[in-house]
Formats: sequence, structure tokens, C-alpha cells
Amino acid sequence: MPTILVVDDDPHIREVICFALKKEGFATVEAENGEQALARFRETRPDLVVLDIVMPELDGTEVCKALRRVSAVPIVFLSSRDDEVDRILGLELGGDDYVTKPFSPRELAARARAILRRGKGEAPRELRTAGERGLEHGRLRLDLDRYTAWWQGQEVVLTLTEFGILRTLMSHPGKVFNRDQLMDGGYQDYRVVSDRTIDSHVRRVRAKFKALGADPIETLHGIGYRLGPC
Repeated sequence: MPTILVVDDDPHIREVICFALKKEGFATVEAENGEQALARFRETRPDLVVLDIVMPELDGTEVCKALRRVSAVPIVFLSSRDDEVDRILGLELGGDDYVTKPFSPRELAARARAILRRGKGEAPRELRTAGERGLEHGRLRLDLDRYTAWWQGQEVVLTLTEFGILRTLMSHPGKVFNRDQLMDGGYQDYRVVSDRTIDSHVRRVRAKFKALGADPIETLHGIGYRLGPC
């Protein structure tokens, strides 16, 4: 039974979310502020985090930064502000999805299930038929069972969406993928997101590799992205 950490300073919202998640078969853990969220995470190691942005004692963005230093756990942001800048900010910080208040608890539960289903993971069709469980290209390696990426033996911590995008690029090195194709690879629940959101994810992946002195993703302006020689 997957466990979901629900973080919000409003007890009514936590109650509604937890009720919907339990009906879908999830176990839940609650936290009412950022400090408590980090403590609960260390105690329970949940499979997914539903994280409010505006909270006392560390807001959601600071909690996300702290979690991303130690984990690639999927994070769904909650916010009362339906603003594209906030949305991009949340995704650049490492969030996997973004839901604005008011929201449907059943929709939130469905999104959580879709994200966790991606995490259990199926490789792209062409890789499954070849029976491959890992991919290597130059100095870059992906472990498809553990959903981890490595550059010259150093692990690169990616979110599930970031991993899906990189896996898509790595399935055909040198091929140019447009944003719609990367959307399909990163969001396997057929969600539609903006071009800016895909660009945001790619920038974040590139930043993580640049920290190791690498830049495997090439941009073709006005067309899309491709994986370089690595």
C-alpha cells in the first residue's frame, strides 16, 4: 500500500485529501507545517508528497528544496494561486505536478495514482521488446528498474518526470524530439502541459548535469531537443 504524506496548514483540507486518498487505497501521513513535514518524511519515507506552498515554519518551496537534496520522491504542489509563473517555479524546484485550490480530491487522488504508476515503471515500447533494463550512451547510463541516472559513475537525482524526458531522449540518441513527444515521455497519464513547462523540466535536467561538468542535451531552437554524443 503506497504511503502519501499530506502537508497543509489547514486541517480541513488535510482531512478531505486524506479521505479521498484512503478511498483509493493509499495510506496517509499528515503534517501541518514545513518543519513537521521534513520530520514526518524522515520517519515514514512516503512514496509521494502532497505539498502546500504557503505554510508557516518553512513554506512549500523550502520543503521541496530540502527534500530534493536527499530524495527524488514525487511531489505534487498545492497552491491557491493559479499563476503560470508560480507553476513554472514549482516545477523548476523539482515538483512533478501542480494542483490549484479549489480542487477535486478525486482528481488529486487520480493524479497521485498516475504518478506512482509511472514510478513502478515500464520502459518505452522499443526497449521492452528488446528486453533491455538499462540504457547506456557514452558516459550516460540509465537504470530502468531503479529509475536512476548516472554520469561517469556519479548518480544524478531526477524526478520521475525528468527521468521520463531523459529516457525518451536516450531511446533514440541524435533524434530531435519536439515538446509534444517529450510531454508523452514525461507525462504518461496523457496530461497536457504548456511548452514552457517542458522547457522548464529540460532546463532543470541540464542544470543537474552541468553541475557535473556535462551538458548532454542539445537545443534546436524552434524545433525541440536531442541527446548529444555524451
